[in-house]
Amino acid sequence: MDGLHGVIPYIATPLKADGRVNREVLTRLCEHLIAQGVQGLCPLGSTGEFAYLTREQKAEVVETVVQAAQGRVPVIAGVASTATADAVSQARDWAALGADGILAVMEAYFPIPEAGVVDYFTAVAEATDLPVTMYTNPNFQRSDLSLSAIGTLSHHPRIAYLKDASTNTGRLLSIMNRTEGRIGIFAASSHITVAVMMIGGLGWMAGPSCIVPAQSAELYRLCRAGAWDAAMDLQRRLWAVNEAFARFNLAAAIKAGLALQGLDCGPPVPPQAPLTETQLAELRTILQRLDAL
Repeated sequence: MDGLHGVIPYIATPLKADGRVNREVLTRLCEHLIAQGVQGLCPLGSTGEFAYLTREQKAEVVETVVQAAQGRVPVIAGVASTATADAVSQARDWAALGADGILAVMEAYFPIPEAGVVDYFTAVAEATDLPVTMYTNPNFQRSDLSLSAIGTLSHHPRIAYLKDASTNTGRLLSIMNRTEGRIGIFAASSHITVAVMMIGGLGWMAGPSCIVPAQSAELYRLCRAGAWDAAMDLQRRLWAVNEAFARFNLAAAIKAGLALQGLDCGPPVPPQAPLTETQLAELRTILQRLDAL
C-alpha cells in the first residue's frame, strides 16, 4: 500500500431497525465517497460509532467496506478497546478481512499510566503487518497520548501515522518536530485543515468529509497545489460544517446529512439522540449553501 494521504472519511455505520448492519447502504456510501474523489475509507472511526457497536457488527462493517472498496482506495479499520488483548484480536481479525491499515484507539475506564498507553499501542502495532495510525483525542480519551509517548511510539516500524483530534495546531507542530518525520500527521475536523496542510500534514481523517466529500477532495487538491488563497476561501465556506459537527452529536449529524443526500443510515445508536428538527433545518441550510444536496 502506498503511503496514506488526502481525505479519509470516518464512515457512518448504517444500521437497520433490528440492529443489523445495512450492507446495501454502506456499500452505496463507499461507492459514493470513492466516486467523489476521497483517498481512503475509515470504518469504525468516532463517527462510525465504534464505541456503540458489538464485535459482530464491527466485523460486518469492516468486511463490507473492504469488499466495496475493491482495492481502489485503502481501508483503514478502527481498533478500539479498554483491554489490550481484545484490541490485538480486533487488529488480527480486521487484517484477515482485508483491511489495509489500522486506526488504533485506546479506550479507558480507569486511568492508565503512560507506560501502559505505550504498551497498548505497541501491542496493536505488533499484532499484524499493517501500518498503524494512532488516534489522539484529549476531549474524549481518559488516558491520552502524551508528546513523550508519541515520541517513543514513533520509533516503532509499523506505527506510521497519527490522527490528532485536539484543537491545538501548535501541538501538531510540536509532534512533527519531536518525531522528525518518522510519522505522518493527519488532522481532524477540529483543526483548520488548510493550516495543518501548510505545516506539513498529509491530509485529514474526519466525519464531515462523509457529507461534503467532493468539496473536501477539492480542498485537498488546492492545498497540494499550493493554491493557498483559493484553499482558504473554500475552507472558510466549509467551516460551517465543522462548527455544526462540533455542536451536534457526531454520528447524528453525519447520519442526518447523509439521509438528506439520499443515503439513509438510520438513527444513531441509543442512547445517542438524533438531531432535532431545528438542528436538521440548520444542517440542511449549510449543505444547500455548499451545493451538497
